Formats: sequence, C-alpha cells, structure tokens
Amino acid sequence: MSTAGFRFDNTYARELEGFYVPWKGAEVPAPRMIRFNRPLALELGLDAEALDSDAGAAIFAGHTAPEGAAQLAMAYAGHQFGGFSPQLGDGRALLLGEIIDTNGKRRDIHLKGSGRTPFSRGGDGKAVLGPVLREYVIGEAMHALGVPTTRALAAVTTGEQVMRQDGPEPGAVLARVAASHLRVGTFQFFAARGETERLRQLADYAIARHYPELMDEPDRYLGLLEAVRDRQAALIAQWMQVGFVHGVMNTDNMTISGETIDYGPCAFIDGYDPATVFSSIDQHGRYAYGNQPKIAQWNLARLAETLLDLINPDDSDDAVRQASDVINEFPLAYERAWLSGMRAKLGLTREEDGDLELATGLLSVLETQNADFTRFFRSLSSAQSGDAASTRALFDNPAGFDVWLPLWRARLERDQGTAEARALAMNRLNPVYVPRNHMVEAALASATKGDLGPFERLLTVLEDPYTERPGLEVFALGAPSDFGPYTTYCGT
Repeated sequence: MSTAGFRFDNTYARELEGFYVPWKGAEVPAPRMIRFNRPLALELGLDAEALDSDAGAAIFAGHTAPEGAAQLAMAYAGHQFGGFSPQLGDGRALLLGEIIDTNGKRRDIHLKGSGRTPFSRGGDGKAVLGPVLREYVIGEAMHALGVPTTRALAAVTTGEQVMRQDGPEPGAVLARVAASHLRVGTFQFFAARGETERLRQLADYAIARHYPELMDEPDRYLGLLEAVRDRQAALIAQWMQVGFVHGVMNTDNMTISGETIDYGPCAFIDGYDPATVFSSIDQHGRYAYGNQPKIAQWNLARLAETLLDLINPDDSDDAVRQASDVINEFPLAYERAWLSGMRAKLGLTREEDGDLELATGLLSVLETQNADFTRFFRSLSSAQSGDAASTRALFDNPAGFDVWLPLWRARLERDQGTAEARALAMNRLNPVYVPRNHMVEAALASATKGDLGPFERLLTVLEDPYTERPGLEVFALGAPSDFGPYTTYCGT
C-alpha cells in the first residue's frame, strides 16, 4: 500500500546503532483488523481510511512494513521481582518506527506479539487476542482518565492459533504508541556490561528526546535522574488516585518518559485495601497496590546506579552521594503529587497544614470497610453539600465515616468557591466509570468467542469516564459477590 501517512524519522535506529537488532515480524496467514483507533490515527497524522483495512492489518501484524519503517528489537535488561536479568529485550515485539504527530510530538509505533526475535529466550514471540484487547481497553481507559500512558493504535488477529496453557487461542498483535520505549532496563543493559560510553550516548539521547531543557546543563545526568524521579512520582500518584494496580513493576516496565507501559496482570481495585494483589505470580505482594510508591523508588535507585559514572566519573563517592540525595527525595516528591491530587478529589483548592492527615484519615476509614473506592469519591460531590446518604450507604458500618465527614466539611468551609462549583470540579476528577474487573473479563471472554459487542460497548463507556449517562448504571458497580477473588495473568 502507499505510505498511508507514515512519515518516519527513526532517531533510535539512526543514532543508537548497537542498542538493538534489526528484525522483521513473522509472516502470518491472514491478518485481520479487529479494532482500529481512528481518533489516535488522525492525531498521529496517519491515513485512517487506508489503514483501517486488510493492508493496514498486515502492517500492524508485522507481516509487511510500510516505506520508511525501521523495524528493530530493542535491547534492555531488568530486575524482575527483585532478581536481575542482564538480557531481556523485545522478545515478542518490534519497534516499527517513529513519527512526529500533529502536535509536533515524537511518538513510537511498536508492535507487540509480532513473533520471535533474538531476545525471545525460548518463548514463541506471539500474543493472543484476550491480552491484546486487555491492553487496548485498559490503556485507552487510562488515557481518558488523564493518566500518562502508552495507547493502542490497532488490534489485529493473525489467522493462526497460538498454544497457551488452556489450549489454542486466536493469535493477535497490538500496535501501540508511546512517547518512547526507553526504560530503566535499557540503561541497566549497558551498565551491566560496563559500557560507559554507550550509557552516555543513551542518556544524551534520552535527554534530547524527553528533557531537552537539560541538554546544555553541566550536571545534566543528575538532572535526568531528578526529572525521571519527578515524572514517576506524579505518575504513581495518579495510579493510586484512580485505584490502579500495575501488577508487574519490574525495572523494564518503568519508562524514562513517565508513561504507564505494559498492561499485563493489571487491574483496578473495588474496595480500598493497600495489600491488594491481582497478579498470579506476585505470591509475596511485592507489587501490591500500596507498595507501588516504594517500588517506584526502588526502581529509580536502580536507574541511579547506572548513571553514577556519568554523574561524577572522577569521584564515585560523590556520585553516590548526589544520586542518593535525589532518590531519597522521592517520598517527598510523591507525597506532594499525591496530596495535590487528593486535595482536588476532595474539592479543596487551597493548602492547609492538616490536609495530609485529613486525606490519610479518610483512607484509614475506607480500609476498615467494604466501601467501593471509585463510587465513594464520586459520591463526595453530593456529600459536601449536605446529602451524604448515598455515601454512607456504601459502608458496612459508617461510624468511621461519620467521624471524618464533619472534619472534611469544616475544612471545605475554610476553602473557597460555591458548593455547586466545587461539585462540578470534583466530578471532573472523580470518575464514574473505571475498567471494572468483572466487566473487562466478560468483554474479553465474549471477544475471544467472536462477539466484540461487549468489548466495544465497554470501550465506549470508558472513553468518557467522568460523565454519568443514563442506562450505564451497571458499569459503575463493583463486582457481584459471586465473582470471587480476582486473579490476572501475564499474557501479552
């Protein structure tokens, strides 16, 4: 087909030779478009009409490459559940290339599930339809919630059956878009090999791409660490505020850009419980909901280790001191970001010294009850103006909430604005709809049987999470009692 709007400018391939392996996607028997993200395609400056087709499906399956693409498998390492693997890399994925979108931003187009690469480590390099659609719907939901994230451009089936633990499943590939695919693990790959000059090359590339304001700074590598720290602190705070559990916060799943990446065993909490774990392989709760800030700091410490020779090549003790100071400030950076978001969720526009205690006190109340996290915060826009009945009804025993409520209302009286304006502002930040786990599972189960209707409806609901709409009440409810404990698996 024609270029279909692809105007590639492949800086990673051009400037970082030796950081990847040139590769091609596997040929597949019958690529077919299952879901194409037309609004995103238009934002990227692509020809949506041309790409929402069999020819487009062949491109996004990795079967064919458009003119100007530079298909490659990226090298990276990573700590996985605390254990270091010096070589991971794109084992079932390819970077198709980079384009400049209509807003002037550089974006990667990346194929996930496109076949084996030299980094496959014995895997089949394939993905199957259910996990591909999971990443599609969760990523788009996160985007609609305002959380920095990779996004799905297309989901295609390959026309083949792929063997998994429970038997053959429809093969599929996800085309996703990211600010970049630079990870903490990318730096670890070269640090583990003692390749300081390549680390410098990588760091300079990351700075030029994501933090250009640092390019002329003499301490730009320390500045890079600080900038990534702040973006990750803000990102994890947003995860916590919408009740999102990533599930596999390995260092190869932490981006330098500050975007959420790799939606495998991820899910959203119903009731507030910091110990919530959804991943089948997280037996010890390392990546539990409440541990996510600490794990982010741990991951950033691993990034800091890779940068020491760049921060101060002449004095390793000084480099460790400077880097440690940056990492040790993560809890404060996270608390600032989290508290700012919590103030907004609670309808507060001004800062007071007791706000942290007010917010954490509320979470202590929620933790002792079975109140739905998302519904609770949405209901507060009514509770702040006097009608707290629907909020109280969310609790098994509202006694703790009844103690907290007057403290919050008294705090609101010291703030500014009318109750009506405050309610509108709160409803723009507290969603009605999130990807409820039981809804996601039902939609994916139907899709794998050939019925995409529930998936499409769920996606439509989640594209506008802050607007309550008649007829969609079921999408705002938590899981039914017979849904049972929820477990997710690494799929894509």
